[in-house]
Amino acid sequence: MSDVQDLMSSLPDDKIDMIAATSVLQQQAGDIRQNKPNWSSYKQSQMISQEDYACVSSLDKDKKSQAQYLQENPGQCAKTFLNLLSHVSKDQTIQYILVMIDDLLQEDRTRVQLFHDFANKRKESVWAPFLNLLNRQDGFIVNMASRVVGKLACWGQELMPKSDLHFYLQWLKDQLTVANNEYIQSVARCLQMMLRVDEYRFAFVTVDGISTLISILSSRVNFQVQYQLVFCLWVLTFNPLLAEKMNKFNVIPILADILSDSAKEKVTRIILAVFRNMIEKPEDAQVAKEHCIAMVQCKVMKQLQILEQRRFDDEDISADLEFLIEKLQNSVHDLSSFDEYATEIKSARLEWSPVHKSAKFWRENAQRLNEKNYELLRILVHLLETSKDPLVLSVASYDIGEYVRHYPRGKHVIEQLGGKQLVMQLLGHDDPNVRYEALLAVQKLMVHNWEYLGKQLEKESEKTPQSGAAISGKA
Repeated sequence: MSDVQDLMSSLPDDKIDMIAATSVLQQQAGDIRQNKPNWSSYKQSQMISQEDYACVSSLDKDKKSQAQYLQENPGQCAKTFLNLLSHVSKDQTIQYILVMIDDLLQEDRTRVQLFHDFANKRKESVWAPFLNLLNRQDGFIVNMASRVVGKLACWGQELMPKSDLHFYLQWLKDQLTVANNEYIQSVARCLQMMLRVDEYRFAFVTVDGISTLISILSSRVNFQVQYQLVFCLWVLTFNPLLAEKMNKFNVIPILADILSDSAKEKVTRIILAVFRNMIEKPEDAQVAKEHCIAMVQCKVMKQLQILEQRRFDDEDISADLEFLIEKLQNSVHDLSSFDEYATEIKSARLEWSPVHKSAKFWRENAQRLNEKNYELLRILVHLLETSKDPLVLSVASYDIGEYVRHYPRGKHVIEQLGGKQLVMQLLGHDDPNVRYEALLAVQKLMVHNWEYLGKQLEKESEKTPQSGAAISGKA
């Protein structure tokens, strides 16, 4: 993974959009910098020591004075800041201290090591003072503390311990789902930082992070947050295992929708980069092929061809377009009708594509719906239960009817999976097309039963005369 880390660390900050000055947090930080605390009053009231007063006063000057003081007193900086955070309770002062720490780290990433070294020397946790601040009521304090935690976790030589990491990632994930969170860009920025570190990626998956990103992306969010969350998906896909699993979270359909609606070049660029990784990074060629087919199914090819007609200044977009068009075209050539069908079912976006109405397809492939422990049938039944889309319900009902018609034990399988009951419930659906397809499917389920019964009666009638003749012969 070292090449991935090199790539990540070489990205310019404007490209990853880590420090957009327009975020609410940055605007408030600008105001807070103008209100210096009266450090001498803290010293006079003995709330801080002479040593801490000397340090914070020296650091709270111009950058040249700061740099000189840090060079001469490298160990004192972390000690003073952590002392201040534990001794000062006033929100306004805590805000100012956090801005000072963040500015110092932003100016020189190696300074995070000052905090790590100090904590290690004291055998204390460098994380606890900042993670505790996440429980405060003040939104600025909480989010600036989170920003500092992200930098300590990503820019130092030491990884965040598992329990603290789980707590922090869970907190970030929860903050993303807070309604009308004015700090959502800052939360997303912390995630952008964290997920560049491979060791933190699986921890994010364990707190159900990918599902949360997809859920937010499928709702209406502004393009900046859209970009940031897709960026998070992009960095996750640098891990080959995660690139393989990604579409289990329905990433391709959701990103395909955003791509078709997006007017912002940076959103387009990052989605194309995710798609490329989902084809390029998986070590299993079959998974890469399935991702290609899923993209074709979600009309990505059409969108790529539209984008190809536009002029982009960004060379990455042109290179990714060329790569994706070639891969998707190749996958279409190799595509069997069953591959196409399976991909459509897995995408959960059913429509009246030609395979559904092809008698030849059902004759040749009905039995294949039993593969992988009835995987495709289970998806169809799940869609009957959960989908609100009349088109999806209509097509799923039709497919279940065709499966039953072409596979001798189909009725029994569908009953076992709970599909018969669900189809019958759709007979009362509001949409006339759904009612019609459900009725046809129920008829096929019943006719199948009659045919089976008829065959049994035929067998019985064949046996009866023979036994009768035998009895009369003996008589």
